[in-house]
Amino acid sequence: MSFSSDAGKSGLDAFWMPFTANRQFKAEPRMLTSAEGMYYTNDKGEKVLDGTAGLWCVNAGHGRREISEAVARQVAQLDYAPPFQMGHPLAFEFAERLTEHTPGNLNHVFFTNSGSESVETALKIAIAYHRARGEGTRQRLIGREKGYHGVNFGGISVGGIPNNRKVYGSLLNGVDHLPHTLNIKLNAFTKGLPENGIELADELEKIVALHDASNIAAVIVEPMSGSGGVIMPPKGYLRRLREITRRHGILLIFDEVITGFGRVGEAFASTRWDVVPDIITTAKGLTNGAIPMGAVFVSDEIHDTFMQGPENMIELFHGYTYSGHPVGAAAGLATLDIYERDGLFQRTIEMESYFEEAVHSLKGLPNVIDIRNTGLVAAVELAARDGKPGARGYEVFKNAYEHGVMVRCTMDILAMSPPLIIEKPHIDQLVGTLENAIRATE
Repeated sequence: MSFSSDAGKSGLDAFWMPFTANRQFKAEPRMLTSAEGMYYTNDKGEKVLDGTAGLWCVNAGHGRREISEAVARQVAQLDYAPPFQMGHPLAFEFAERLTEHTPGNLNHVFFTNSGSESVETALKIAIAYHRARGEGTRQRLIGREKGYHGVNFGGISVGGIPNNRKVYGSLLNGVDHLPHTLNIKLNAFTKGLPENGIELADELEKIVALHDASNIAAVIVEPMSGSGGVIMPPKGYLRRLREITRRHGILLIFDEVITGFGRVGEAFASTRWDVVPDIITTAKGLTNGAIPMGAVFVSDEIHDTFMQGPENMIELFHGYTYSGHPVGAAAGLATLDIYERDGLFQRTIEMESYFEEAVHSLKGLPNVIDIRNTGLVAAVELAARDGKPGARGYEVFKNAYEHGVMVRCTMDILAMSPPLIIEKPHIDQLVGTLENAIRATE
């Protein structure tokens, strides 16, 4: 079925699309109807190279039969089991398998249904943990400018993207923000992690001095800020945050919803960059995008602190109807099998250099003011048009799609995060098409 602007309101109006200019989209819809490997097929029968792994999530590529067959078997065998005071084997098996890949002593898993829910869960666990230890005054949360932590109230409170916050009232009280780490003036066109900016982590000491550590529960950051513009951590920055938080008894939460499961190399960014937080939030690549699911990993110390008191008492009054859903767990186990069998976490590192050189070949094109990359993720930032921020970026995005390549557009930033199965010819197609689109846009 092909959709067009003639499809009529009855065909497109009912669905209020998320994070989309609905009227603009519905005037010229871009409909994807199937997918296999590195490519989507649209409603016109055209192949579209997936340069974004769907929405940062299809890390193992599309149409993996191992996943779809596991899902079909599980739906037929056990379509649902309640997670409150009941269980099913796959959730426990999946949790055990996942902790084989987590860094440090993050050996316990709380299942959710999305990255947003993972963040809410992590924030609640952090505050409740301090209370359980007799430090109930530790309630304050610290996020970061340009950070994205989902769309629930806790997530947008600690998040730092203005459009995600400004129309939703006062949000949570007791939240501060660290400065972001994007510095185009000093770090433009850096390959990998930038040299300048480690001192920005020291801003945390000022927040601690203002409020006192006894009132601060946790700091939450993305190791690499994805939705905020593919912003890299300066060398040493994450380690400095870890040192400061540990010194003051503050929990450190890494939001790895995007970086988890191979995006920057290794299973987690915390492993690649050798910094172990207290809590990691994940989703997206957890099930290769096939079934909505998230997971929060917590340290032994945090978990064991809750396992006190009478054994018949619920330790954490929190959870979701679909926590550890059997079909999600089946999809996740099949996904993990693929990651392990095909060595995809390590493959990111193997392909990193070729991908890096390709994307940086765009330096010098009209209006390109910065290129940032690590692992298999990169961004090309364009100069904004006077009085029309985002217009140039959208036109490049649209041109690339019309020529068979899908990238992600956030204002005037074009992000690429392809499936980890990408080959060199795919990289050439991705970057070559993007180059042509940039040249064709004034």
